[in-house]
Amino acid sequence: METKLRTLASIHANHFSAHLDAVRLRTGKTTERIRIEHPEAAAVLPFIDAERILMVRQWRYAVGRATLEIPAGKVDPEEGLETCAHRELLEETGYRASRLISLFRYHPAIGYSDEVIEIFAASGLDAHPGTLDVDEISHVETVPLAQAMDWIVDGTISDGKTVLGIFLFNERMKRGEIPASFFT
Repeated sequence: METKLRTLASIHANHFSAHLDAVRLRTGKTTERIRIEHPEAAAVLPFIDAERILMVRQWRYAVGRATLEIPAGKVDPEEGLETCAHRELLEETGYRASRLISLFRYHPAIGYSDEVIEIFAASGLDAHPGTLDVDEISHVETVPLAQAMDWIVDGTISDGKTVLGIFLFNERMKRGEIPASFFT
């Protein structure tokens, strides 16, 4: 167990806070830890049909390049995860879903952040032109699920939530946990 001694520095932004803390380790030694407080987030694996998904291409400042990902975003105050998932799907792809199921809930950076992302799968998509957030998303792409799997294996897709969502969905399909009616 580690005990926080004091916060050495903090920065507060619109969507998160970051802190540098002095801590005492269980051995009695002291060290520093970075702690990021981040709201929960939802990610959506949206199916056009049983073989094709929607993905978004967007610029990621931290890695200095455009990435191909499933839609996702943080939960707004007073908003639930499912509501967030529906909102992010609409904002990032211009589609609404009639079916949404939870696939997995995880901590993407457990060593320094309290962020939790819940990944959903969506189907029964209906286009709503003009709703796309053009400040954030540069392009929406329809991708065969098999192609996305290949791109994960060869490293073209490296975003964690996208990798988890696609592989977990495939595994749950193999186990029979996703009904065939999900796509109809």
